[in-house]
Amino acid sequence: MLQEGMQALAFTLADKDGKMVSLSDFLGKKVVLYFYPKDNTPGCTRQACAFASAYSEFEKKNAVVIGISKDSVSSHEKFAEKYNLPFILLSDPELQAIQAYGVWQEKKLYGKTSMGVVRTTFLIDEHGKIMKVMPKVKPDTNAAEVLEILRTM
Repeated sequence: MLQEGMQALAFTLADKDGKMVSLSDFLGKKVVLYFYPKDNTPGCTRQACAFASAYSEFEKKNAVVIGISKDSVSSHEKFAEKYNLPFILLSDPELQAIQAYGVWQEKKLYGKTSMGVVRTTFLIDEHGKIMKVMPKVKPDTNAAEVLEILRTM
């Protein structure tokens, strides 16, 4: 997994509208980059809605919110529409960014082991450097924790 102080790795992925979005598009702004397992699941929905509720606060802090999962572009489109999500959702079905950022890991659920996305948030500064890594975040408190960090900067 990438660490604090490292340069964030570049990527270009399709958003919910099929438009290609690169991390470098946001140089000069802070980026809240959060990786999550799956659209329309209870935890991921709560996490996305918490970011949506606080979106104006992130904008005031000159921060862009980007969510990434391996779901398809059309899945993201439906998810964003259903919950009125104002931020960017990127589709990474080939696990390009997911693996580069080290969030594709072994997970255990009900005694069964499988590979999947570990819910992780990276806070990236205006120059593309990772300021904070938040592994295994809780969906209900992640947005508030990130905002608190932004307020103290």
